[in-house]
Amino acid sequence: MSTSVSPVSVPRASRLGALWSSAVGKKALMAVTGIVLFLFVLVHMIGNLQVFQGAEKINHYAELLRISMPFLWFTRIVLLVAVFVHALAGIELWMDRQRARPVGYQDYRPVVSSTASRTMIWSGLLILGFVVYHLLDLTIGVVNPRFEHGQVYANIVASLSRGLGFAIYVVAMIGLGFHLWHGLYSMFQSLGLSNRGISPTIQKFAIGLAVLLTLGFSAVPLAVIVGLVG
Repeated sequence: MSTSVSPVSVPRASRLGALWSSAVGKKALMAVTGIVLFLFVLVHMIGNLQVFQGAEKINHYAELLRISMPFLWFTRIVLLVAVFVHALAGIELWMDRQRARPVGYQDYRPVVSSTASRTMIWSGLLILGFVVYHLLDLTIGVVNPRFEHGQVYANIVASLSRGLGFAIYVVAMIGLGFHLWHGLYSMFQSLGLSNRGISPTIQKFAIGLAVLLTLGFSAVPLAVIVGLVG
């Protein structure tokens, strides 16, 4: 009498794990989290520009963001997860490329790649460092010389009227522009939404948005340093 032995079931890797195990999957995760972060950056820029309408306007805007604390913390958690996944996937992809080409070219002359694409890892690390500084400056206030809780307008002026604060902010925004330039373009490719026919249009669209956000964010420190705000 023979007995049948049921095959041992091997648990399948989760979809997230499967995505993470491949370069294509990591790029897709970077694209999705990049969309989340881009939308936040866009909304944040629009909010920042309210500084041109005076202290009352932007201070009131900041108060509105804190009306629903559960929603505020939900947003913060989503952004934190998006930043973590985006940064980790980007670093791992960069390390994979370095391992695949351990010896650098003696005479490397890029033809197709742009400056933005070749410096993605560095612009990304610059932005990550700036986010930490930005939180310490305008949210926690430990590096702001005259921080006052709830006084967003005064805190912005106090931070950006200093040469160091102005320089840090503008350099970081230039880095953000370069990161968005290639990031927005490659996002369409990673999600399979691009082809040879529309690729030039997507690239122009990405450059346009990158320039718009760079100028929008940089307008605030420039206005402060020249005395238009403050």
